[in-house]
Amino acid sequence: MHRITSIEPHKIEDESFRIIEREFDDRTGLKMDSIDPDEFTIIRRVIHATGDFSFAKLIRFQPGAIQAGVAAIRSGKNILTDINMAAAGISSNLLHPHGGKVICRVADPEIVKMAKEKGLTRSQTAIEAGMRDNVGIVAVGNAPTALITVMSLVADGTIHPDLVIGVPVGFVNAEESKEILMEQQYPYIACAGRKGGTAVSVAIVNALLRLL
Repeated sequence: MHRITSIEPHKIEDESFRIIEREFDDRTGLKMDSIDPDEFTIIRRVIHATGDFSFAKLIRFQPGAIQAGVAAIRSGKNILTDINMAAAGISSNLLHPHGGKVICRVADPEIVKMAKEKGLTRSQTAIEAGMRDNVGIVAVGNAPTALITVMSLVADGTIHPDLVIGVPVGFVNAEESKEILMEQQYPYIACAGRKGGTAVSVAIVNALLRLL
């Protein structure tokens, strides 16, 4: 028989974190104490968001990436996402006091029109347009095309984000786009393999906000 644990709503997250920490070593084959504390904060929140301990071995950090993301938030820069669901999940209560906002233009009528005219996806078009708005962090969890666009714009010098979070999920170009990201020298947080998703990108951003 499964037994339901009775717990006050505001304590659920803390209890979830305690369970993750208690089970982490056995579930992952890693030693929690050997992981950089800031990196563990992000990994723990991703596991919390997905229920999947395998992310402990999939999340990749370019050296200095966490510090770059935190600095971007602290300086009041904005966060650009590839999908409205991600924008809705990022904690505005933690972001707004620093002066930044979350931007997602994928559903804007002019973006829809531009995408059709150019023969591009809305995600590609929205990323390019959204980068004009003082963006410090780009968070891509859904569309590999959006991540490819970000990397192309960085490569040609069009944009200069402080941090690229690239964790698109899927079977077509998701793994490949992330492999390309992990070859770059600028700050990134990525996820190896096919796994990822909007919940992962949101968890990473919210963990960065809490690291402030």
